[in-house]
Amino acid sequence: MTSKRDYYEILSVSRSATEIEIKKAYRILAKKYHPDLNPNDAEAETNFKEASEAYEVLKDPQKRSTYDRFGHQGLENQGFHGFSNMEDVFSSFGDIFESFFGFGRSQPRSGPQAGADIESQTTITLVEAANGVKKQIQIEVSKDCHVCEGLGHEKGYTPETCSMCQGYGQVQQNRGFISIATPCPQCRGQGQINKKPCKTCKGSTREIAKEKIDVDIPKGVESGMHVRISHKGHFGSKGGPQGDLYVQVLIEEHPHLIRRKEHIFSFAKIGIAQASLGSKVMVETLEGSKSIEIPRGSQNGDQVVLQNEGMPILGSNRKGNHYVEVKVLVPKRLSTKQEELMREFATESGEKVIEPSSSFLDKCKKKK
Repeated sequence: MTSKRDYYEILSVSRSATEIEIKKAYRILAKKYHPDLNPNDAEAETNFKEASEAYEVLKDPQKRSTYDRFGHQGLENQGFHGFSNMEDVFSSFGDIFESFFGFGRSQPRSGPQAGADIESQTTITLVEAANGVKKQIQIEVSKDCHVCEGLGHEKGYTPETCSMCQGYGQVQQNRGFISIATPCPQCRGQGQINKKPCKTCKGSTREIAKEKIDVDIPKGVESGMHVRISHKGHFGSKGGPQGDLYVQVLIEEHPHLIRRKEHIFSFAKIGIAQASLGSKVMVETLEGSKSIEIPRGSQNGDQVVLQNEGMPILGSNRKGNHYVEVKVLVPKRLSTKQEELMREFATESGEKVIEPSSSFLDKCKKKK
């Protein structure tokens, strides 16, 4: 298996490059290696596909973050395997090429067309993100009309071939060495004139269906990441392949636990005596409530580290840590007995404190 080149190296940009710098670098390479400008050049086609894959990752903040942390393997664990062929590239970047250069990739519109991708969302808890979970979502999928079977016209009727584009669906304009293909204005890119449209789909050839999809969310997923499910997007037309489904995973905030990458942070609130003498307290973890030991002499801000009890690291068998920060609570009000003991403690420790009030001294005298 051939190892992939670094995406930043492919585009010749630094790892801190801005979105504008990345787009500019890709534009230069895409124009240089575009197949329409380099016919029958296998090397140019390879470079074009390689640059497009790099741009696909680095233009997306989430994919870029995953790549920066885990490299190519991290992207593959999320279902991204790059572009298998040139049609994948043009399916994803056709509009970009139009905006870059004023041309895309001329191809007949009457043949099979790949289905578009679908984007959806699902929300999970932090504990579910730690353990992995299967979620069912409902999506709306576009598919060929079940009545006309995607033809767009009544059965038995044959549409007329468009006289302007001769059934191609596009008209060509030559500007120097660049050939620009635009949708035919007469048939609107269909290549045919339909005088008897299907009554169900009104000639659109498509209908919308609701589907329930099970999504397997891996352990260690971070909020905002996408799970890719191949061939669960919109159906293709005229026998074209189905698109993919991209499900963005959002993670709810936990009431007691804070996540920072693979580590978990929480607090243990204790009193002065517990901090001084040590104590066992219950804290919330990803696996439920757990008793931990607070060492004798703990200071405010000290941490108890629960090794390997943090979040799983995506794509590995390792876990982060859980850091429990000690918060020593100082009582705002003391009972007479508590104040008396505290003053004795201050005297024993040689600490200077505010002199007791007359009311406190009166209470002490009454006890005696």
